[in-house]
Amino acid sequence: MSYREQFIWKRSVELAVKCYELTQHFPPSELYGLTNQIRRSAVSVASNIAEGYGRRTKSEYLQFLHISLGSLRELDTQLIIAQQVKLAESNLFISILNDVEEMQKIMVATINKIKT
Repeated sequence: MSYREQFIWKRSVELAVKCYELTQHFPPSELYGLTNQIRRSAVSVASNIAEGYGRRTKSEYLQFLHISLGSLRELDTQLIIAQQVKLAESNLFISILNDVEEMQKIMVATINKIKT
């Protein structure tokens, strides 16, 4: 099985694409600010799942899943800040914030399942 077949990897790629689409609505002055940070955090989630999947041991894989979870929490924080400073219409954030929250639940459940 490839990491590309994993549900959490597929969902994290979808989330990253949504983040790119959202940040296209941000003002150009934010290109090197929250736009860049949001995109990097979102990409980091999927990248760490893929990297961890290629490791030799379960504990190494878990370490990378924890890094992905940390990136999700960074992403959540960055999106909340972007929403509060009105970098885009508030309604554009609702769906993506829900996706981030759901992804965090999925990630925690996956980590707990692998631990047992």
